Amino acid sequence: MTGTNGRAVVAKRVDDGHPDTEEIRDLAASAGYTVAGEVTQARAEDPALCLGEGKVAELAAVVAEVDATALVFDNRLGPYQTFNLGTELPDGVEVIDRFRLILDIFGQRARTKKAQLQVELAELRYELPRAEAKASLAKRDERPGFMGLGEYEESREEDITAQISRITDELERIEQTEQHRREQHRESGFDLVALAGYTNAGKSTLLRRLAADVDVDENDDLHPDLDATAESEDRLFTTLGTTTRRADIDPRDVLLTDTVGFISELPHWLVESFKSTLSEVYRADLVLLVVDVSDPIEEIREKLVTCHDTLYERNEAPIVTVLNKIDAVDDAELDRKREALSALAPDPVAISATEGAGVDALRSRIDRELPDWRHERLVVPMTDDTMSFVSWVHDHAAVEAVDYGDEVTIDFEARPAVVEQARARASDLAAAPAE
Repeated sequence: MTGTNGRAVVAKRVDDGHPDTEEIRDLAASAGYTVAGEVTQARAEDPALCLGEGKVAELAAVVAEVDATALVFDNRLGPYQTFNLGTELPDGVEVIDRFRLILDIFGQRARTKKAQLQVELAELRYELPRAEAKASLAKRDERPGFMGLGEYEESREEDITAQISRITDELERIEQTEQHRREQHRESGFDLVALAGYTNAGKSTLLRRLAADVDVDENDDLHPDLDATAESEDRLFTTLGTTTRRADIDPRDVLLTDTVGFISELPHWLVESFKSTLSEVYRADLVLLVVDVSDPIEEIREKLVTCHDTLYERNEAPIVTVLNKIDAVDDAELDRKREALSALAPDPVAISATEGAGVDALRSRIDRELPDWRHERLVVPMTDDTMSFVSWVHDHAAVEAVDYGDEVTIDFEARPAVVEQARARASDLAAAPAE
């Protein structure tokens, strides 16, 4: 069966060694292509074609043989390489590099206003150096018709820059709104936990495993179509926007957020374009870094390094590594990988999100790693508003005891912000005139 985007041939070049095409095949499938063939090469990059001329001729033959509509490169192609490759292929075959493909997938999955803006921003940042290069060449060689783009390129470059500025400002306004929402959650007694990690590591499955029965509806005017449930399909980029649910971490009230998964070799401009979504990770109280422990050790190590580079740049919260999918490895392999990864993942928690093994231990670890609660005892007069105050404390804290008499004494533990609010409310009750 042909994918919705038609048939594709994948290509990959590496400097040496064996080119691994598994991820680019998965990415192409996620974008809706049926992968009908592949061509790989181990050699230094050709500045004009990426691959060597002979290999490009082989590539063109494969594309024609399978009647492909697209050539998908697992390398980053410059604008001239893309153009030159296109001239070597049958008419109508689109040349797509790794990052153009990722942007296409993001565009297909962007259902919220914020996600759509971030995709547009990433596309513009991808296009800007290409517009700059085309404008520079046309100006230098006095060839306004170069590549059929003409004098349009200089004004296009200016237009892209203006659009980037506009979208960045709009995303900053959205981020301010979401930061306000996060602070409201904290003031209401919630701890904020974020899931991070690579695609297909099992983040969405873990979210469903940890979630309580009560869903959290984060829809607001900026997110009218946010899906309240996280899918757990075995495909890349299932979660592009953020999905937040209330987690079952007794005695705490925890909001757990799943965000877009990382992929290997993400360029800085692409990560920067999705900074607004990643702020759910950067601004959390705790980050669970989910790893597929069934992957080869070297692959896990590379993924952990990439995640750490992205997270530690801005993140201040503690990070707990979660070794997921222990149902897919035996005890000896798990122990070997724990030891090999100990420098990057000290004291990890091993679980199977699918089967539930180790999840109770993870809940306990989450409770230990989150900011300490403070114990408080408040004594308030018995007034018409006292029971409303006691109910509020029950909703926002872990109440240990309530003693009723001429006065009400309440012992509880809560986040520091909640303790301060409770003190202020108790003070207002004490200051209220007696009726």
